[in-house]
Amino acid sequence: MREVIFRDLSGMAEFRAAETLQRSVWGAGDQPDPADLMMVVQGLGGLVGGAFVGDVLMGYIFGLPSRDPQVQHSHRLAVLPEARGLGLGVKLKFYQRDWCLARGISTVQWTYDPLRPINATLNIHRLGAQSGRYLVDYYGEMEGINRGIASDRLLVDWVLDSPLVAARALGDVDLSVEGELLPLALPQDLDALLAQDMAAASGLRMQLRLALQQRMACGQRIVGFDKQSRCYRLA
Repeated sequence: MREVIFRDLSGMAEFRAAETLQRSVWGAGDQPDPADLMMVVQGLGGLVGGAFVGDVLMGYIFGLPSRDPQVQHSHRLAVLPEARGLGLGVKLKFYQRDWCLARGISTVQWTYDPLRPINATLNIHRLGAQSGRYLVDYYGEMEGINRGIASDRLLVDWVLDSPLVAARALGDVDLSVEGELLPLALPQDLDALLAQDMAAASGLRMQLRLALQQRMACGQRIVGFDKQSRCYRLA
């Protein structure tokens, strides 16, 4: 593959390409971020960045300003299916980190589905984000790949200048994180489980919801994710 360039999107044609990319990733029925909204948010100080091979958009990241000028809300990150395995998701997040630090933004927050091990691996293990807040059925009923299961989410905090995040930015993914493993493994493939046994997927959602809510009510936070066991680490 040719060199991948990371830069901000520019012009309505590229914003519309980001709309099309979202449909490819999240499936029919899931509403993409509109091109005109992304353009306006960028003009107001938000981030709309992309990974390009030539003129082709392979992945994008969309970050919104918040009431706190030092905090950005990272709304969406998406990479085309054919580009997965190239590390574009990680590279887009570290593009976001550089973009934010250059503008005095010290923390990025976002939500993700805590049952998806690929997302837990990226967000918690690879990037060094942490979470102390569980959001029940956050988006309500959804379509596309999320159809049929409660839309629970974790709100994560990515402290951009923390020692752990700085180490991850340099590629040190072996820096150990201390904490107790939650004895509940995520499914190896949530999409496959949803297709094969919706009741089992929903049951696992409830088990993880209860376990994390109980731990967080006692002041614990998710500080790591063990890829081998597919279990969260809390402290």
